[in-house]
Amino acid sequence: MGKILITGANGYLGAQISSYLSQQGYHVSGLCFPAIPTDTTWQKQFEELFACDIRDEKKLAEIAEKKFDTIIHLVSLDHHQSNATPSEVVSVNVLPTWNLLDIFSKQGLKKFLYLSTIHVYGKNLNGIISEEYPVNCTNPYAMTHYLSENICRYYAENSETKCLIARLSNSFGQPVFADNNCWWLVVNDLCRNAFSNKKIILQSDGSPLRDFIYGNDVCRAINTILQKGANNNSYHISSGTTYNLLELAKIVQKVYQKLYGKIIPVSTSQQENISDFTIFSSTPKYKIDNRKLQELGFVQECSLEQGVEKLFKYLEETN
Repeated sequence: MGKILITGANGYLGAQISSYLSQQGYHVSGLCFPAIPTDTTWQKQFEELFACDIRDEKKLAEIAEKKFDTIIHLVSLDHHQSNATPSEVVSVNVLPTWNLLDIFSKQGLKKFLYLSTIHVYGKNLNGIISEEYPVNCTNPYAMTHYLSENICRYYAENSETKCLIARLSNSFGQPVFADNNCWWLVVNDLCRNAFSNKKIILQSDGSPLRDFIYGNDVCRAINTILQKGANNNSYHISSGTTYNLLELAKIVQKVYQKLYGKIIPVSTSQQENISDFTIFSSTPKYKIDNRKLQELGFVQECSLEQGVEKLFKYLEETN
């Protein structure tokens, strides 16, 4: 199936995607930072692992000599980290995309898949959000991802490397490694607090809208785009269903009751012990359209409720 190099292979999504693609028969190698995890079972899934700072051009050039067919580029500062100084943020979120494509395309790289974000569309979304929806970057995280997307488009048109862009909505689910940076993700956060503190607390009034997709479905979507995606195309990785955060809290509460036989309280930034979860039901919802991905053959397997239940099971096993 060819040689794949995954950047950020020990990160939250990287560890999941690496394991999934290895199980599908790909020859997977990974870039890890700051060090290669010591888990030998996880290590055995890889052809080769490299401890590498994504900003180290010399090390990247050495690795490129191994002639990889495909790169999946996942490394990025998160939303909060992307508010650092411009030079620091660009050095991680943008320049490595350019360096990887420049270095590896000269070594015969066939495919480059870049993981971008739905955040490139900005705030106050309306209606059906297709891949042609107007871009409106409203923060450094979105802006730097869109810059990297444009680097991919340049190489798609001016090199022999096929470039693919995946715009991810909001992933959730259990991590491969306990120290993965994932517990700030809203579904993960609510589940962990429900499990540990026997209550659900929203930091907002519950009205913000989100589209959630389970981690293993993200892995399957990445595989689908790799196999069937068209050069210089963007694809949404989303569930296609939007929830407000109060509806999410109700689902977490419902799954908790199913598993543990107890109703736990839900509070928002403005109200304690919420009983009416329909107060924002009349608010119009946008839809992150994933028909392009479905046309490649992707079918979502795990619902939000099923994913929340899996997350609770993980918390049971690790606490």
